[in-house]
Amino acid sequence: MKIGTKNFDFTNKTYVMGILNATPDSFSDGGKWNQTDAALRHTEQMIQEGAHIIDVGGESTRPGHLQISEQEEIDRTIPIIEKIRQNFDIPISIDTYKSTVAKAALAAGADLINDIHGLKYDADLAGLIAQTGVSCCLMHNRIDVRPYDHFMEELLADLKETIALAKQAGIADGQIILDPGIGFAKTYENNLEAMRSLEQMHRLGYPVLLGVSRKSVIGLSLDLPVGERLEGTLVTTVFAVMKRCAFVRVHDVRENVRAIRMAEAILYGNQTFAAGELSMGCIQLL
Repeated sequence: MKIGTKNFDFTNKTYVMGILNATPDSFSDGGKWNQTDAALRHTEQMIQEGAHIIDVGGESTRPGHLQISEQEEIDRTIPIIEKIRQNFDIPISIDTYKSTVAKAALAAGADLINDIHGLKYDADLAGLIAQTGVSCCLMHNRIDVRPYDHFMEELLADLKETIALAKQAGIADGQIILDPGIGFAKTYENNLEAMRSLEQMHRLGYPVLLGVSRKSVIGLSLDLPVGERLEGTLVTTVFAVMKRCAFVRVHDVRENVRAIRMAEAILYGNQTFAAGELSMGCIQLL
């Protein structure tokens, strides 16, 4: 898969998407990176630590979040995307489910649309993705939250609906990444089952992204606040490698890159993230 100018080979490799929240109220790091200079410094740090994609978000999607206007989301994200594009050679993802925001982000230099509603919120988003040929990550979610009778069967059925929307719009298979949506429209038990059953996602035929970094499923499992969930996150990242996920979306890039390298060394007998192997600034971590 090509994202921006970079090629991603998912054979025995898991890549890291670094989270850059340009928001005042995200559950973990709200307000830290919503100024352009701070966002650029953090982007540079994540690249040096081994990030392969930077995911820029302007609206918090934490439980109980308040939706903001499209213009406010654009005002938060576009200056940062423009500066990242000017200063760094790395694929940029825009974390939005709104076609107007996505269009502005693509014009500013974004390479991937990360849609938490899997094309089911904004009817114009699928057409934009098809027209531009940009890559997309389509997440499982439900706007009308309701209990599941057969959780994994329904999750896969929901994602098949998303894929059908993509195909109807003309989005090519090579543009699509799928995300099981840990923490979205799911109970604690549902979240654990989704991770435990990740291999079933591969039946759909697309690369899989797992995003569990610092989320409440870790806090509930370990009875820990947001700031103490690194170890739990690392376990989910190693699990993602074992389940052959293409990407993990994380806050703590350095530690997760190390965990991936170690897991891949054990599983495949090599160091797939050795210094200099990738062209996106991955450094050797000793």
